[in-house]
Amino acid sequence: MSRSPGQGTEEGTTPTLAVIGAGPAGLAAALAASLRGSRVTLIDAGAQAGGQFYRQPAEELGARRPQALHHQWRTWERLRDGLAAQVGAGRITHLTDHHVWCVERLDDEAGFRVHALLGPAQEEPSVVRADAVILATGAYEKVLPFPGWTLPGVITAGGAQAMLKGGLVLQGRTAVVAGTGPLLLPVAAGLAAAGAEVAALVESAGPKHVTRHARTLFAHPDKLVEGAGYLAELMCRRVPLKARHAVVEAHGDALLEAVTIAALDREGRVAPGSEQVIACDTLAVGHGLLPHTDLAEALGCGLEGAAVAVDDEQRTDVHGVWAAGEATGVGGAALSLAEGHIAGCSAAARLAGREPDPRTWAAAAKSRTQAREFSATLDAVFVPRAHWAEQVTGDTVVCRCEEVTASSVREAVTELGATDVRTVKLLTRAGMGWCQGRMCGPAVAGLAGCELRPSRRPFARPVPLGVLARTGEDLPDE
Repeated sequence: MSRSPGQGTEEGTTPTLAVIGAGPAGLAAALAASLRGSRVTLIDAGAQAGGQFYRQPAEELGARRPQALHHQWRTWERLRDGLAAQVGAGRITHLTDHHVWCVERLDDEAGFRVHALLGPAQEEPSVVRADAVILATGAYEKVLPFPGWTLPGVITAGGAQAMLKGGLVLQGRTAVVAGTGPLLLPVAAGLAAAGAEVAALVESAGPKHVTRHARTLFAHPDKLVEGAGYLAELMCRRVPLKARHAVVEAHGDALLEAVTIAALDREGRVAPGSEQVIACDTLAVGHGLLPHTDLAEALGCGLEGAAVAVDDEQRTDVHGVWAAGEATGVGGAALSLAEGHIAGCSAAARLAGREPDPRTWAAAAKSRTQAREFSATLDAVFVPRAHWAEQVTGDTVVCRCEEVTASSVREAVTELGATDVRTVKLLTRAGMGWCQGRMCGPAVAGLAGCELRPSRRPFARPVPLGVLARTGEDLPDE
């Protein structure tokens, strides 16, 4: 892994661009910018490039056919080989195991200072100087609680997929995959292909949700073929598909032993008498994704809903900052690749003092429009079921970091007068733990009947006090 100075503000030097995140968007942005003359530092928390979508098993595991766990493998090979070529040519510096906790804006002339923590321990500081920044920080999973969801054996759908792709391991032998969203299909198919018995795929959306948006969906046949392939694979393996159903409780003493699923009526409530118990040792549950916007918010970038707001060039409203991928709105790998390419082309041109030519990213812009249309349709189809909070019992832990129960959240609203998530947090400590509300925020808002609003955090991850004490020192740039 090569490293070079990150300063590009001296007269006669090539301007530098820091790309944060090496998933599809970050890789596309880094390659587009480096091929157009920019000196790029690609900064990522992973030990290898790829992000969550192209997560690779560790080399020590000796995976013979890692492509069996992925689709769009040829796209990944092009990105991987392109990155290797640009690193070899000295145009990209790839910093792995760098966990970015803050991006400091110096001023319009001096650029930015990217602060990161090194390695698994995340205790050694690192600083990267850059003239401009592209944020490709991805997304994280939305988690809605239910009785028993804290039992060992209950994991997120993305977590199950990450364990399989990155560690080549199964959480258990008999799995139920549940929740809502297009991620459930590849997760269930991947677990089944790896040898797990998938006892059921439980999706809260129903056929009517799909047919209501059939015209838009059929305008994207490649996506339909991909989804149909997963469905066919699951049907061949005789996996029961439970549409308009939801998991309402997980059972077990020390470990997960079974789940109760139930049919949903038109309003999203549990239909009385429809409960069914399924034995399993793994429950992979997911309710969609949320954009990861911490770094953007700390920089003062504007938001549109829950995502970073950008223009047609993927520029934020903060000078010198672009954003691409799931951080600007969850839409899948194709959208991330298109947005990353556009951001890289735009940043490279503007760093070189040129007005960007939109013709250089015309194909990516077309792909971006199509992908955004498709993702908006998926958002309308796969909506987390209404009235989910009615099944959350008072003793259900909502905030796992601080062990705050649902009854405490409800009491803060009904008896103590809380009217927003921040007040609930102050009264109950829900969201004050390690994750700072990223995991429990949607659940707390849902139980309290409040709107979930982004909270501007100064740091994107926990930082040792010793590192904070050294931030004022003149640390060497990487």
